[in-house]
Amino acid sequence: MKLSLNRSDTLGAVASTMCMAHCLITPIVFMASSGTVKQANLSVPGWWINLDFLFLLISFLAIYRSTQTTSKAFMKPALWGNWFFLLLLIINEKMTLLHLPDFITYIAATTLASLHLYNLKYCQCKDENCCFKN
Repeated sequence: MKLSLNRSDTLGAVASTMCMAHCLITPIVFMASSGTVKQANLSVPGWWINLDFLFLLISFLAIYRSTQTTSKAFMKPALWGNWFFLLLLIINEKMTLLHLPDFITYIAATTLASLHLYNLKYCQCKDENCCFKN
């Protein structure tokens, strides 16, 4: 846990990237195994379908910690706004409320990972006085 507290931006970038990889790989895996699934009467595992919520939880914790230690005021609303947008996109995908292209979700995940990397590189506090706390 010490690693995630000290490197919350690294954890957030990894979680966002893994979420994006999960979204990209899922259709390929199920297309490749579609014949096997039909022949064996297998269904998609529930844990695989809901894995993106685990990534969102990890991202939530990373953003919570990152916004406490960032030195830039704009990072807090940027991280939270992008995370909330990604949450809405994933809920929409699960419930199929609106038909949206998948690339929007990929862009949101990429943006969140990029924000974490930017925050890691340029927005770290060197002491307790520089951090933006609101």
